[in-house]
Amino acid sequence: MRRAATTEDMWALGEQIARLLRPGDLVVLSGPLGAGKTTLVQGIAEGLKVRGPITSPTFVIARVHPSLTGGPALVHADAYRLGGALEVDDLDLDASLDDSVTVVEWGEGLVEGLTDDRLEIAIERAGEGDERLVRLRGVGARWSGLAGSGV
Repeated sequence: MRRAATTEDMWALGEQIARLLRPGDLVVLSGPLGAGKTTLVQGIAEGLKVRGPITSPTFVIARVHPSLTGGPALVHADAYRLGGALEVDDLDLDASLDDSVTVVEWGEGLVEGLTDDRLEIAIERAGEGDERLVRLRGVGARWSGLAGSGV
């Protein structure tokens, strides 16, 4: 479990996580409204060196941010308004999964079937201030060494 005391800490954690990510990775974010999910994705995007700006895709549902350096694109999706697995299917996230890093906010319980391997990140508030608790959980063989990753 990591602590992020400020928005800048959350952004920096995203950059650290980006160093672990490669094409084909699925990251599933969960946490209440205002927890810092999009801020974390902004840090991931900075670390991946993709075209921005990175904003919450709540009303667009999904955005593709191409790499500025020849690395993987970032597919940033928000499943908050989706009614179930059929609507997730309509997004065709699996079409770009192999070539991109796919990050899905509010994806818990909806996108796990896209791949056997995923990084689950749960963010919760640590009180009244800006501090957040961030829990990373690797699922599948791809993430078996997460504990020794330094993140």
